[in-house]
Amino acid sequence: MRKDILLLVIGFVLLWNSGFIGAEYGLPYTGPFTLVFWRYLALTILIGLYLLLKRRFKKISWSVVGYNMSVGFLAHGVWLTCVLLSLDQGVPAGIIALVVALQPLVTGVFSGIVVGEPTPFHRWMGLIIGFGGVALTVLSRIDFQAPESIFGYLIPLGSVGAITAGTLIQRKLDISTTNYHLPIDQTLFYQSLATVLALAIPAIFWEKLETQWKPEFIYAMIWLTVGVSLGAYALMWRLLERMDATRVASLFYFGPPVTMLMAWVAFGDTLTMIDIIGLAVVLAGILLTHIKFDLNGT
Repeated sequence: MRKDILLLVIGFVLLWNSGFIGAEYGLPYTGPFTLVFWRYLALTILIGLYLLLKRRFKKISWSVVGYNMSVGFLAHGVWLTCVLLSLDQGVPAGIIALVVALQPLVTGVFSGIVVGEPTPFHRWMGLIIGFGGVALTVLSRIDFQAPESIFGYLIPLGSVGAITAGTLIQRKLDISTTNYHLPIDQTLFYQSLATVLALAIPAIFWEKLETQWKPEFIYAMIWLTVGVSLGAYALMWRLLERMDATRVASLFYFGPPVTMLMAWVAFGDTLTMIDIIGLAVVLAGILLTHIKFDLNGT
């Protein structure tokens, strides 16, 4: 791997997975819905100002706007809110990352169904093994005497379902038509705007936008907005210019071990032997989905 690509890969993996850590730093100062609201409000304003200065706003049909906002609500709003709700329930960041790592497996299995193509048997097996690894880790940590513990560890499955649905919707439309495509900056603007509008309701009416504007919270918000939402996305698109999409997507599989290491450094989160075994089982499932079997034996 070329040195410039290697640096992009390292930068992307570190920035993207630092989002779990940044969110955990910000949660003591506000509620989950409010944190997502402030983060995406800042992101929407930044991208909106950029589009205005560059005169990149253009007339777009409501169907295109609605499609991009729907995908954004699922892939950003629901995905991130479920992660934060789980963190707020005391679930370690590394365990959440492990559950969320199932998303590419689920998407890989069901994308064939969505686009009308058969899903290979080894992908189903990889998904089953991956779920087994997550279940092994999660079940060992759940306190079945405390309903909130059960709920906390199940919430990240909402992240998996939401981003999978958003990805499959986009995949389906990408195949059937090109009329819904927008440049990445405009796409991110409308997806971010959808997240702001959706999260405003629970943030305002449930959490009352209560926020402690301490320096630690402001630093966390700056990092989540600039470092993760803008920086990680920018590096991802730079990588897509140099690598095929499948290889870039595989970088998300580094999420669980990298996040677990970051959480250990930042918060002292500890790993059990079952956590390590579960991680290994999930990685085995991931590898299985990437194996290409020659059914003809040639």
